Amino acid sequence: MTLKVNLITGRTINQGANLENKTSPDYLEATAYCELNSNDIEKLDKSGNNVKVRTNYGEVTVKLKENNGNPDGIAFIPMGPWANAVVDHDTKGCGMPGFKGIQAELEGTSDKILLMKELIARYK
Repeated sequence: MTLKVNLITGRTINQGANLENKTSPDYLEATAYCELNSNDIEKLDKSGNNVKVRTNYGEVTVKLKENNGNPDGIAFIPMGPWANAVVDHDTKGCGMPGFKGIQAELEGTSDKILLMKELIARYK
């Protein structure tokens, strides 16, 4: 079963602290995840600890994390290459892509999370 959510992205302390180490395991851990609350996690068919995020702009597999501070129907991915794979790249003249309010479908998966170099190569 897929779960329809409103995806938002944003900066986090861990994401910012690892900006200088973008090819490190710490950066992967700090940015390649999607947070949902426990109610939404229960609605997913989980075949692993990861989640596939699909939008009209792309898809990406990231780690699934629980955050009960998220309202129902809201998914959060920290800014970084994994979020960039699924955000609206049209800047509409302002120079910034659309990082908030993106309609997405999520499904549990055991698919591998791509390393940053693999992810970037996929979207070239």
